[in-house]
Amino acid sequence: MKDKNPPKKVFERQSNQGSSLTKKETAKVAGGVFVYTGELSVAELAIKLNVAPTDIIRLLFMKQKMFTINSKLDDDTIGLVCIEYGLDFKKEKPVSQENIEEYHIEDDEKSLKERPPVVTIMGHVDHGKTTLIDAIRSSNIAEGEFGGISQAIGAYQREFKGKKITFIDTPGHEAFTAMRSRGTKVTDIVVLVVAADDGVMQQTREAIDHAKAAGVPMIVAINKMDKPGANVKKIKEDLMQLDVIAEEYGGAVIFVEVSAKLKKGIDGLLENILALAELHELKANPNRYALGTVLEAVLDKGEGPKATLLVENGTLNNSDYVVVGSVYGKVRRMTNELNAPLKSAAPSTPVAVIGLSDLPLAGESFMAFPTEKEAKEIALKRQEQKSQSARSGTPSIDQLNVKLSAGDVSMINLIIKTDNTGSAEAIKASLEKMNFEGVKIKLIRVATGAINESDVLLAQTTNAFVYGFNIRPDGNIRQKATELKVDIRMHRIIYALIEEIEALAKGKLKVAMVEEVTGQMQVRQLFKIGKVGTIAGGMVISGSLAANNPVRLLRNSAIIFEGKISSMKRLKNDVKEVANGFECGISIQNYDDVKEGDIIEGYRLVEKK
Repeated sequence: MKDKNPPKKVFERQSNQGSSLTKKETAKVAGGVFVYTGELSVAELAIKLNVAPTDIIRLLFMKQKMFTINSKLDDDTIGLVCIEYGLDFKKEKPVSQENIEEYHIEDDEKSLKERPPVVTIMGHVDHGKTTLIDAIRSSNIAEGEFGGISQAIGAYQREFKGKKITFIDTPGHEAFTAMRSRGTKVTDIVVLVVAADDGVMQQTREAIDHAKAAGVPMIVAINKMDKPGANVKKIKEDLMQLDVIAEEYGGAVIFVEVSAKLKKGIDGLLENILALAELHELKANPNRYALGTVLEAVLDKGEGPKATLLVENGTLNNSDYVVVGSVYGKVRRMTNELNAPLKSAAPSTPVAVIGLSDLPLAGESFMAFPTEKEAKEIALKRQEQKSQSARSGTPSIDQLNVKLSAGDVSMINLIIKTDNTGSAEAIKASLEKMNFEGVKIKLIRVATGAINESDVLLAQTTNAFVYGFNIRPDGNIRQKATELKVDIRMHRIIYALIEEIEALAKGKLKVAMVEEVTGQMQVRQLFKIGKVGTIAGGMVISGSLAANNPVRLLRNSAIIFEGKISSMKRLKNDVKEVANGFECGISIQNYDDVKEGDIIEGYRLVEKK
């Protein structure tokens, strides 16, 4: 007699660790493919292929290749033997268990299912990104946000014509550039929002740079079409200068006109998103343990560490054991953007989870495991690895120079910021003409204006070096660069900047005298004193200023004048040095045209590569 209520079939998922060779394996045959990680001898290859060593030696002899049983084989010879035995071959980079970011996941084509596209909304502050999300979701996000500006990453899903789309709303305000740079790592499509009455702005350019650096296809949503000053033609022409070219001008970028406020053009935008997603054939395997990225993490007073995760492949189940960054835990509760509990989350689904041992960092990877033991062991290894990485630090330009001289690097990424457009174009043209054997120079960003937080964050995410021409970063940006281990190099002569990059590309960067900023004072009040001239009164806002160090006057981050301090006083007394947080009065030798808001920067020359 048949059971009227047979047990439900258990949904068995593949372990992600099985996708690569295990730590103990050096080679194996799987599905007609010989997969190996390193050098193999004739004897070792024979064992893995289950053939006699003499057969391999005889085969190679017939190909005019002489080997003994202990001879080591190169990749070409291993491939030749595999082909003769009817096998394809592939060499894998050895991956430690704890390096979950490096796991090479290869899914059988039959196991892949269509997944929702992950769309990131980007653009300048106040161009209507959150209002657009509001219109898409028919919800009311924007009114609940302080000042109408997004304060944290949000992730939402919308169903349109029977298909889901996942949206990540990355804030556009410059203070949240870090979130925006993380957003481009996990997205399939960027929707660049540009206000029809405002056009291309600084953060529009930054958003384009982040999207290009991530290699993400783009749709431009021209918002605020309800405004009287809307000028679509000008926006398309301005974006063309940034290599964002509309289809009608021979490019590949889709432009959609919308009014988020009036909820017009929304369906057209969603249709284009689905069309672009279909073109890129976005698929994932739901039948494996989940892996993905941390979008955000907060310490909830009632629930403890809480992380917003985006499942990129596999399925995350409630009660799964997970490694998130370098912490681990069991998913005790999983909810969607509406705070509704979920039992499982398929690919491209954003979820909030609680149950982690500590807070992970946004942008880190996560992976689910079958047992708590596996998750705990790998988390501990990752914590040790993280500690070692922090001690060793990110390779500096000096370390890169050593690697370049040894031929271990093939790409140099650069961000160039200058004081004016002419300088930017001249430097760009010079660098683009450079041609070096085995090394390519990639210009991630070439722009005018101050070196800002966006530049430093973009440099960190793309492993780039920042070069400033005739401009200087302020103390906060220098501190941020130090924290993120981003090298900022500064020049005042174009040919010197070009020569340095050329020497670096050749691995021949020599020891030189370079500038080291000692401190900055912000001018807050001016005093005109007879024969003395202009006295700039202000406060030292970083480092310290010494009377005997050379100084430069900065206005809007550009260098206006360089010279020496003729006098430095504090409380009417002459002083030799003033530290951070103290006020003083300074007069600059042979220069009186100081203005309130200017920065007086002290520096010295030190020997450094």
